[in-house]
Order: sequence, then C-alpha cells, then structure tokens
Amino acid sequence: MISSPLAVRAVLIDLDGTLLDTVLDLHAAANAMLRDLGRSEISVESIRSYVGRGIPNLVKRVLAGSMAAADDATPTPAEALASFRDHYRTENGRNAAFFPGVREGLEAFKALGLPLGVITNKAEAFTLPLLQRTGLLPFFEVIVSGDVLPRPKPDPMPLLWACGRLGFSPVDVLMIGDSVHDFHAGRAASCPVFLVPYGYNEGRDVRDLACNAIVSSLAEAAQLLIRA
Repeated sequence: MISSPLAVRAVLIDLDGTLLDTVLDLHAAANAMLRDLGRSEISVESIRSYVGRGIPNLVKRVLAGSMAAADDATPTPAEALASFRDHYRTENGRNAAFFPGVREGLEAFKALGLPLGVITNKAEAFTLPLLQRTGLLPFFEVIVSGDVLPRPKPDPMPLLWACGRLGFSPVDVLMIGDSVHDFHAGRAASCPVFLVPYGYNEGRDVRDLACNAIVSSLAEAAQLLIRA
C-alpha cells in the first residue's frame, strides 16, 4: 500500500474484471458456441478463469478445457470463433454488472480533473457497444481495444499509445487493472499500477504482484490520488 497520496495526471482502466463483471455474457456465448459444435457446456467458474487474453484465446481455452491452450501457437478454429462472436454480439452487455465502487470511483476521478481511458484486450466491435449499453462511454477520453494496435496487453503498446493521445508521460498516468497482464503492461510502460483483487486473473492472486497498491474498489483508488 502506498504511504502517501499518489500524484497523477490521468487514469487508464481495464474493462472486464475491473470496471464490469462480464462473465455471465461470456458464459452464455461460450455455451451457445459449444451447442453449435455439438459439445457439452461448461461452468461459469471455468469461464471466469479463462478470461483475460482476448476472445480468440478464450475460445481456445473453452475448446481445450485448459488454461494452457492460450499458449499454443495454433490458430483458433475459425468455425468456433465465428460462432462465439455471433452469439456474443447478442449477449454482450445483457447481464454485465458494475463491480462495487465503480461509478463512485469514476465520478471521483472526474472530480479530481483526471482524464480517463479504457485499455482492454476485448475487440473494438464489442468494447464500444458494451461501454455504451452500460452508460460508461461518456466517462472516457480514450479507448484502446485489443485489436486496434499490433500488440495488446501485456505489451505496453496500448498504454503508451493512450498516454500519447492524452498528452501525458506514462510515469504520470495510473493503470488500474485486475490481472498479471495489466500489471506487466503497466510496469513495462513505466506507469504506476493499482490492482483490484476481485477480477479475472486466471486463478492467480494479484496480491502476489509488486504493484503500487491493492485497492478494494475504484472508489478506494480515487481516495489515494491527488492531481499532479
């Protein structure tokens, strides 16, 4: 935990697992895909552990029933990927819910005069409708989805690009996420990093990561900040 307020000029925030609990939407789309393929459905908890590296990797993990499938260089089967995306267009945002303290935190960041951005590995075709359907879109000055740049998180490229768009040095921009991918992207970009313990970290505990602070909510994160 930081010992004194952190001075920042902007805040970048992960989407799935940090702002919104989207597991029920992803679960519905995954099971619809499995039914299309004539395969057995999987549990919500399995989906929760598989989230974090974009839809193609999620589909690979669902099909293999294994976390390690995301590390396989074999392309995601086109039929399965197309089926998932088709169903997810319908499910996206249907059952998504704010994590506690999200709206309060966003409003507190705005009260501090801090520009906000979203950094997600979700494809842009799903990111923008989700933010719009949940009413979050107006909070953000910059949105970087997983398919708009050559390299997504954990590469620092999306964070560096967003900092450039906002006009601030990465050392003055806070990254808030829920996973090891957010942590590594933030560290590689030279951003300070806060992590929330409630999201999707592939079954691992974010408390094991040497971030600047573990915060119970975005509302708590805002309490630890001052405007640089």
